[in-house]
Amino acid sequence: MPLAHLLSFHYTPPFVHCSFAAPVVFPRYYAGHSMKGDARLRRLLLLLLFAWSTLGIAQPALSTGQVLYLPIYSHIAYGDPDRKDAPRTLLLSALVSIRNTDPDRPIRVTSAQYYDTDGRKLKQFVPAPVTIRPMGTYEVFIAKSDSAGGSGANFLISWSAEAPANPPMVEAVHAEVLGTRSLAFVTSARPIVAK
Repeated sequence: MPLAHLLSFHYTPPFVHCSFAAPVVFPRYYAGHSMKGDARLRRLLLLLLFAWSTLGIAQPALSTGQVLYLPIYSHIAYGDPDRKDAPRTLLLSALVSIRNTDPDRPIRVTSAQYYDTDGRKLKQFVPAPVTIRPMGTYEVFIAKSDSAGGSGANFLISWSAEAPANPPMVEAVHAEVLGTRSLAFVTSARPIVAK
């Protein structure tokens, strides 16, 4: 009598979660028969499942430049509202990190414009283009005392490259340390279409 197996395969490549479970019937009897065919079939199924699970992974597209939108929180609201229906606020510092992920090509940061919650431009943090070497990082710091941005602050960061390069990874680490307690979180940039 053929033996039915449940083949359970779980593989998690970057950015994709893929699980697969399906009943597989192996047509050989195990008593007195070689299992070479079954082992080959299992290897083939695992190879097919691996190939299928990686189909959804998009290869990063090379680019000669982008405009990136990065959310910033110069403060966050928390707790219950007071008698005036206003929540408490906690001021935060923000470290903006622009990381060149290309191992071979430099990139240029041509602009890093900081806007407040109402969309007013507050400051240009890169008045002249800055070149970031391959695998290098350029940082901008927003002090905790600089609360002008508000909870809806943001950066528009423009970068360019002479030849197609891997896009940079741009994140902001927000932090506050209160005695023995601390708060930290990260926001990530995303490309936008800008005129």
